[in-house]
Amino acid sequence: MGLIRSGNTSLTPISDDSDLTSYLWPIVREIIKTAIENKQNLIVEGCYIPFEWQKDFDSDYLENIKYFCLVMSEEYIRNHFADIEKYANTIENRLDDEWCTMESVLADNAEMLDLAQRYNVNYILIEDKYEINIDL
Repeated sequence: MGLIRSGNTSLTPISDDSDLTSYLWPIVREIIKTAIENKQNLIVEGCYIPFEWQKDFDSDYLENIKYFCLVMSEEYIRNHFADIEKYANTIENRLDDEWCTMESVLADNAEMLDLAQRYNVNYILIEDKYEINIDL
């Protein structure tokens, strides 16, 4: 949002995700490289990381990166959609969530699972409990 609000791009929060990824990924990629070079820990969370992200790092960087994509199963979404809606504003205060329907969440998650499998990236499929323990 800082890049958008500063006027450094004409993109908006409702721009196409692929446009936002194309704009943001080169910046985020270099932040990741800098953190690795400085031996800093960094967690990058967000949907603007391309699934082919690995091609932008050589082996010295890749050995320092752990990537996990979180995906909810269709059954989990159907059984817990009320919770998904309930906690939608936990991280950020969303002014308008009318677009967030069970159908849109199901479609988005199906696409994420397909892309994770197609690009052979680590993904965690949330099927029963949203409780994740990752060995770092």
